[in-house]
Amino acid sequence: MEELQQQAMVAENQQKMQQEMEVQKKQAMIQILTPEARDRLNNLRLTKPDFVNQIELQLIQIVQSGSVKNKITDDQLKDLLRRVSGSKREINIRRR
Repeated sequence: MEELQQQAMVAENQQKMQQEMEVQKKQAMIQILTPEARDRLNNLRLTKPDFVNQIELQLIQIVQSGSVKNKITDDQLKDLLRRVSGSKREINIRRR
């Protein structure tokens, strides 16, 4: 019984930590991106949530490195998305 309670507490703590990280990430995106860029990223999240998480982490790293002084615009975000997604396209050839 104790083990189950401990496992439940560990799972609850992990869930709380994930929620806190999501809140912090959202706040960082508000500070980093213009409203148009945030809208684009939120729309993209509906189809590719893992890809958007990767992009958000890259954006946070870019800002932390100090290479960006102003908010990232929609056009800058488009360029970043093109660079990242362009390298991950798969080509499937089917022979019949």
